Amino acid sequence: MDVDATESEVSDYLLAHSTAADPLLRELAAETATAFPDVDGMRISHDEGVLLGMLVRLVGARRAVEVGVFTGYSSVCIARALPADGHLLACDVNGEWTAVARRYWARAGVADRIDLRLAPAAETLQALPRDPVIDFAFVDADKPSYPIYYEELVTRLRPGGVMVLDNVLLGGRVLDDADTSAAAATMRQVNDTVAADERVESVMLPVRDGISIVRRRTG
Repeated sequence: MDVDATESEVSDYLLAHSTAADPLLRELAAETATAFPDVDGMRISHDEGVLLGMLVRLVGARRAVEVGVFTGYSSVCIARALPADGHLLACDVNGEWTAVARRYWARAGVADRIDLRLAPAAETLQALPRDPVIDFAFVDADKPSYPIYYEELVTRLRPGGVMVLDNVLLGGRVLDDADTSAAAATMRQVNDTVAADERVESVMLPVRDGISIVRRRTG
């Protein structure tokens, strides 16, 4: 049956029935909204953070990559799910946003698991060894560069490794052929590429602004 509730009511219900955010994550969300109100929408929602942590644990990840850190909400969720000897390579270009992230990484006790690279993510990824050793990757950054991020990461995912691509629906803009913006056109391209990529199996889910979960095939 169709859901008749408003979008906000559905959102509230989803959050109420997911593992609750702890005080640190609630404080990080509040500080981000206050300090960067114009771009607060770049922060992932808490239910998505729970999903990321769950996937990291299910995969048994030890080596992870994040493209797009912002103020660190998603990286806290990922790093907490890694084992004590796990490692998260975090890629961003904004020192002001990631300064907030660093403080919360320290408070969360995961700073020693995170290596922040302040440089264009494409350059950081392209400089990595080609060995397929990445267990988990999360991409939530500039949309026109998604094709580069996807290809650089998928070739380095170990068999059974998982990548999550965020914002794959772009607020529904990917469905509007009249929207010829670089972001919409590129996201359509990436979505088509993932669906046709025989190296992986994938599922697109209507979680928030859409996510694609991509798993590197084992055979």
